[in-house]
Amino acid sequence: MTVSVNQFRANLKQYVDHTIDAHEPLRVDRKNGEPFVVLSWEDYQREQETLYVLNNQNLMRQIETSLETFNRQKGYTPTAEELDLDGDA
Repeated sequence: MTVSVNQFRANLKQYVDHTIDAHEPLRVDRKNGEPFVVLSWEDYQREQETLYVLNNQNLMRQIETSLETFNRQKGYTPTAEELDLDGDA
């Protein structure tokens, strides 16, 4: 969703509530300046975590290796005890 800075200013609470509730970023266009984005804290944290993973070569290699073994059906198979997370075996 995109709104002007004047619309944003006039309806700040409504736009912030929508951004948080819908997990939808809001682009605010300024008349004589760079636009900016309003994002919930939870969504910002999620974006930061994604960027961390994508920029970590070791993690990306582990994900790639796991995907390759999964696609060849050669991945890790948990035992029955490991699958019984509640201890109700």
